[in-house]
Amino acid sequence: MSFLRFHNKSSFCCQTEVKGHLSCQRTCWYLNAPFPTHFPAVKKHQKTSGFRGAFMASFARRSLLAALLAVAVGVYLLPSPIDPKPHSLKGPPPTLEGPLATNTLLQKGRRLFTGKLHGPESFTADEDGNVYTGTVDGKLWRISPDDNLTFITQMGQNLPECGFSTDYEPVCGRPHGLRMDRHNRLIVADSYLGLFAVDPQTGEKTLLRPNAEGADGVPFAFLNGLEISAQTGTIYFTDSSSRWGRRHVKLEVIELNSLGRLLSYDPRSGAVSVLLDSLYMPNGIALSPDEDFLLLAETSIGRIHRFWLKGQKAGTGEVVLDNMIGYPDNIRLSDHGTFLVGITTPRFRRLTPPFLDAIAPYPAVKRFLAKVVPLSWYNILLPRYALVLELGLDGRIVGSLHDPEGRLTWAISDVFQHRGRTYLGSTDLPFLAVLESWESDP
Repeated sequence: MSFLRFHNKSSFCCQTEVKGHLSCQRTCWYLNAPFPTHFPAVKKHQKTSGFRGAFMASFARRSLLAALLAVAVGVYLLPSPIDPKPHSLKGPPPTLEGPLATNTLLQKGRRLFTGKLHGPESFTADEDGNVYTGTVDGKLWRISPDDNLTFITQMGQNLPECGFSTDYEPVCGRPHGLRMDRHNRLIVADSYLGLFAVDPQTGEKTLLRPNAEGADGVPFAFLNGLEISAQTGTIYFTDSSSRWGRRHVKLEVIELNSLGRLLSYDPRSGAVSVLLDSLYMPNGIALSPDEDFLLLAETSIGRIHRFWLKGQKAGTGEVVLDNMIGYPDNIRLSDHGTFLVGITTPRFRRLTPPFLDAIAPYPAVKRFLAKVVPLSWYNILLPRYALVLELGLDGRIVGSLHDPEGRLTWAISDVFQHRGRTYLGSTDLPFLAVLESWESDP
C-alpha cells in the first residue's frame, strides 16, 4: 500500500482498496475509524510488465542483429586465401548412357592390406612381378607376387604424426607418381620434397630435383604425375600448382587457376624443361605406345590434354576430351592398348548441378567459402562412387567401369594393370582395392 497525501489533519488517502474500507481513488480514512490491520500484496501493473518484456525482446533482437552484422563485416574484411576468376563451363555434365552407362564391374574385386596401406596413390612394377606404391604417410612399399607387404623407405622424416595430419605432410613427404626406370630405380615425384631416385632394395634416396629449385625460376609446389620414356629415359612429370601444395588441394580446385605445368627431366644432364604451362591442375600423364604423344589430365577443369612429342605437331598441345563426367586423376596405358583414367570425384547432375559447376561463375562466393568453410567439410560433398574411364588412342571414351554404391572402393586415383591383376589406387582410403580379372563389358 502506498499513501498519497493527507487531505486534512485527520485523514489521508491511499491507493489500495482493502475489503471495502478503502477505494483506490479518493476514499479517506479518519483517525477515529477502525484502521485495517491487513493489506493484501500489491499486484504489479500488467501494462508496465508487458512493456518491459517487449522492450527486452526488442533489445535482444537488435543486439543479435548487431552481432551478426559485426561478424559479417569482419568476414568481409578478412582477406580470402584464394583469388578466383569467373569461369564458364562447356555445359552440363554428360549423361550416364552409351559408353558411360552405369554398371557394377568395379564391385567384382577385393580389398588388401586394410589398415596397413593408407592412400596408395600410384603404382609401378619391376621385372620380378613386385608392385610398388606410396602412401599418405610418406612411405614407399613393395608388394610381392604372393601379396607380402614390405616397407622400403620414408620419403621425409618418419614421425608418429605422419599420416594422421596433413600439417605434417611437408615434413613426412607424400609420394605421388611412381615409375621404374631402365636402371631398376624407383623414380618418385614427392609432392613436397621433389623428384627422387630410390633404390628399391636398400631404400637409399637420391634427390634429382628439389621443389625449391623448380624450373625457370618458379619453385615446385605440388609435384604429381610422372612418366618415363623407355626409348630415351626422359622423365616427364607435372607440377599441379605453383601456389598450392597437396594439403591445400581443395583450395586449388575451388580457385580453379591455371598455374600448373608439364615438365621434363633429362637424366644425363639434370636439366629440367617446361613443356606446357598455364594448365589447370595437371595431374596424371601417360605415354602412347609409340611415345609420339602424352595424355595429361587437367583435374580441376575436368578435361584431357594431348601433348605431341613427335611429328609435325611436336611441342604443341590440344584438348582431346572436355566437359568430362568427373575429375580425372592418373592416366595409365592398359594391357590391351587403351588408356585407363581414374576418376577421383564424379560430376553427376542429379537434383541440382554439381557443387563446383554451381559456384564456377561466382568468384565472390568462392572467396567467401574459402574464408569460412574448413577444408575437411568439403568431404561431405564427395559421393562414394567409383568410376574408371577407358579411352581409345584418339582420346574418345570407349567404355567405363562403375561401383555406384562404393562397395569395393571410391575416389579412384590410379588404374594399374600388371600380370592379369588391376590395382585401383586412392588418395586417402585405408586399403588397396584390386580386380583379379578385367571386364570392360557388363
